[in-house]
Amino acid sequence: MIEKNRLSQMKQAIVKGDKEKAQKLARQAVEDDLNLNDVIEEGFVPGIQEAGNLWEKGEYFLPELITSAESMKAVMSLFQPELEKKNLKAKSLGTVIIGTIEGDIHDIGKNLVASLLSANGFDVKDLGADVKISEFIQKAENEEADFICVSSLLTTTMLKQKDMIKMLKSKNLYGKFKVLVGGAPVNKKWAQDIGADGYAENAMSAAKLAKTLAQK
Repeated sequence: MIEKNRLSQMKQAIVKGDKEKAQKLARQAVEDDLNLNDVIEEGFVPGIQEAGNLWEKGEYFLPELITSAESMKAVMSLFQPELEKKNLKAKSLGTVIIGTIEGDIHDIGKNLVASLLSANGFDVKDLGADVKISEFIQKAENEEADFICVSSLLTTTMLKQKDMIKMLKSKNLYGKFKVLVGGAPVNKKWAQDIGADGYAENAMSAAKLAKTLAQK
């Protein structure tokens, strides 16, 4: 059983975006041979959840949210080799293939979505920007992914999100992956019209939507 005070410190380190403190607490957990899955689920995960809640309430802004997400990623990077040594796996909500669609080089929003998905327990494979539709699909098949997340910041390239759905249908893969779309010109109606599984207007909403869909 892990001390409540210790778990509280872990949570607060993430909420405050104190990367150094979070890593120190993570290293101590490894040294003390604590159950790392319990440490993650009961200590650090509540921290990123609280940071998300504060952002939604308007008490946190983008910089605070980013530092919390980066602190969580740093902790998970430290734990990963230890989990592998013990033949354990961090509880994953699913594998996500994410990228900005072909012809579009904007990636700031996509990077934040990737960070928050990772911080919230997804195994994220980020393909970067200007990614061909075929590359998204090939990677999703290779990784046996659960989600394909496609970002587009231009009205011209957002049409390729529709082409993504068409190609999945032509390959009889439609429905195998949950397809989430986002980006400045994209909205909920567009997602519904093209047959995507969901749309999120910001990074925190994307993480919440993915978590909801992962549990269905």
